[in-house]
Amino acid sequence: MIINRKFILASSSPRRRQLLSLLNLDFEVRESGADEESDLPDRPADHVSVLSARKAAAIAPSVGDAVVIGADTIVVLDGRIIGKPASEEDARRMLADLSGRTHEVFTGFTLVDRPSGRSVTEVERTSVKFRILERQEIEAYVASGSPMDKAGAYGIQDDFGAVFVERIDGCFYNVVGFPLTKFYLTLQKFLRLR
Repeated sequence: MIINRKFILASSSPRRRQLLSLLNLDFEVRESGADEESDLPDRPADHVSVLSARKAAAIAPSVGDAVVIGADTIVVLDGRIIGKPASEEDARRMLADLSGRTHEVFTGFTLVDRPSGRSVTEVERTSVKFRILERQEIEAYVASGSPMDKAGAYGIQDDFGAVFVERIDGCFYNVVGFPLTKFYLTLQKFLRLR
């Protein structure tokens, strides 16, 4: 499908930028500056829905004719949302908690059409099983700096992070940070309704 629209990605995530570029869309990146801390629901799907919509809404008023894309990804273990690590010690703790266990990755994305203001929000969930991690593996991964900008302190597409995952059930790209197939199908439908 050839898409002749301009897009604004309201995210500075290099992984989202890389994944979105696979679709050959004409897009630019603008940091949303949206509040990512206050008044967020506890339920994971609602949490990412609210944040993705908030990010898109922060950019939309400044856009003339384009589709704004907001997105947010979280890791959930035992019903508890795990964000990005605040420190190396926090990253070690997160990885130790995930070791040998299954967690879920949720990504919400929101599309806002400008100038109409029409919007849609979708959520993807993927189940991820970690193998049991050795303490020295965790130490080496944290020392590499790789986990520090990632929800759950790992990247499935990264060096050591790739070999921590034993199996996944669901969309691989969702775990990377953006559910490409669901996004593409949602976008096709969204643009047809314009």
